Amino acid sequence: METTAAPFSSVVPSRQNISSSIRVASPTSLFLSRKNPGKFKYPRSLSVRASSTSDSVVTLLDYGAGNVRSIRNALRHLGFSIKDVQTPGDILNADRLIFPGVGAFAPAMDVLNKTGMAEALCTYIENDRPFLGICLGLQLLFESSEENGPVKGLGVIPGIVGRFDSSAGIRVPHIGWNALQVGKDSEILDDVGNRHVYFVHSYRAIPSNENKEWISSTCNYGDSFISSIRRGNVHAVQFHPEKSGEVGLSVLRRFLHPKLPATQKPMEGKASKLAKRVIACLDVRSNDKGDLVVTKGDQYDVREQSNENEVRNLGKPVDLAGQYYKDGADEISFLNITGFRDFPLGDLPMIQVLRHTSKNVFVPLTVGGGIRDFTDASGRYYSSLEVAAEYFRSGADKISIGSDAVYAAEEFVKSGAKTGKSSLEQISRVYGNQAVVVSIDPRRVYVNHPDDVPYKVIRVANPGPNGEEYAWYQCTVSGGREGRPIGAYELAKAVEELGAGEILLNCIDCDGQGKGFDIDLVKLISDSVGIPVIASSGAGTPGHFSEVFEKTNASAALAAGIFHRKEVPIQSVKEHLREEGIEVRI
Repeated sequence: METTAAPFSSVVPSRQNISSSIRVASPTSLFLSRKNPGKFKYPRSLSVRASSTSDSVVTLLDYGAGNVRSIRNALRHLGFSIKDVQTPGDILNADRLIFPGVGAFAPAMDVLNKTGMAEALCTYIENDRPFLGICLGLQLLFESSEENGPVKGLGVIPGIVGRFDSSAGIRVPHIGWNALQVGKDSEILDDVGNRHVYFVHSYRAIPSNENKEWISSTCNYGDSFISSIRRGNVHAVQFHPEKSGEVGLSVLRRFLHPKLPATQKPMEGKASKLAKRVIACLDVRSNDKGDLVVTKGDQYDVREQSNENEVRNLGKPVDLAGQYYKDGADEISFLNITGFRDFPLGDLPMIQVLRHTSKNVFVPLTVGGGIRDFTDASGRYYSSLEVAAEYFRSGADKISIGSDAVYAAEEFVKSGAKTGKSSLEQISRVYGNQAVVVSIDPRRVYVNHPDDVPYKVIRVANPGPNGEEYAWYQCTVSGGREGRPIGAYELAKAVEELGAGEILLNCIDCDGQGKGFDIDLVKLISDSVGIPVIASSGAGTPGHFSEVFEKTNASAALAAGIFHRKEVPIQSVKEHLREEGIEVRI
């Protein structure tokens, strides 16, 4: 899907028209040389304002890629209304401007250049107007990016945005809750304290002598990178405040109310590095009455073992998601396990679940189920990009692909060539691999000897029913109902190559058993790929979480039933992990 400039005017005003449409004091002294980006200094006391508008209005630059519903909901939660940018003049007349950049660097710059937004943004920033860039909204301020490039940026700040170096032993993308090293005069970070904030990105800018005067905080991940900048009224952050819970809301509040008195004591915390994540999963489907409910399977069987054989009902999706957010879940994952069998975009109840959840839940939301190319009964074709786009517009931060990724991986393993046509490849190319999770549903198959099958075989800790010491993990599709001729190891390696940014690793054998994660499987996959792996299936006690983090390289652990049935609260899991010396977000 080509990123278009539909929301904006096609008229690109000249630099003269842009400059004359705003009244500033001594604009020449503030002008930023394109040959010497970042060499000027803003007077700290200068604050130029556009034509008077309501103090409760925020201008939002949404160029049409990814999930900006979350930042909209966060702003409304804080009591602000939103004015969307339609023309470059809307930027120049803004009292305060937020640019929540999402997706890839090149498509974003293409839209900004074609619509005249690039020039307007530079003028706005040069005149020290209140600005907050988020994630890509920070990266675009630099001179260029190596992402599918080099690609020229806005050139406001000296430096090149480069990819994280995975050879340093880190997983790329950088996904999760990490700590900040906050410098002086950060202003909008004053209330963060020693708390984690949420990152999701594969590229970053490195501190240098040329850009050091811009830097307000750094973060360590393999090396030190720029996590926020500030000069005068201009701010930008690499993390997502709208996805960083109450801490993130404090950052937005500080930007929107710069005259707020300093907090006597910032929020307490012990953040020092990337935290292990605890994720709550909600399997969502319609019950026999047509109501959308959260359910939970026993080895993927979601029906009660009773005469009625009804779908197991564990609560309402929006209510449970809101409760898990309050309980401290680091992410919430929705899996629509039946709704997309006929028509993905027709599954309006699930879309509504996302929209309502994102109004009050300010941590990342992942959604999966039926994300694939589709032709409806009338013959109209819908690409997987259209399906994913609807999810993103409705509040999803990441989408999870299951069966369609298995088929793509099988073809890739067979041919050794990428087609670029699979849903996995298309979505990761447009939205970035950090927005794509591949969900793997394997089943353990015991064998007597490693050479018995043409797949990766490992020696298992617990022998099989006939004393077998070895096993391979056969991938399945259609909710575990159909086995495929590919192993979990081969699938994981293939989808990483095809553009997956994260793997959700389930295990049919352990699902609903409450006896712990399949450590053999999680270790196999997390040791084999360079992207984050989420361990899933089998959690029954807090000790199961510490076990999987201590014995494998899993970046996160996910549970469902124990949270739904209130057998183990999320905070109990986190308290146990802290006691075991494992860093988690408080």
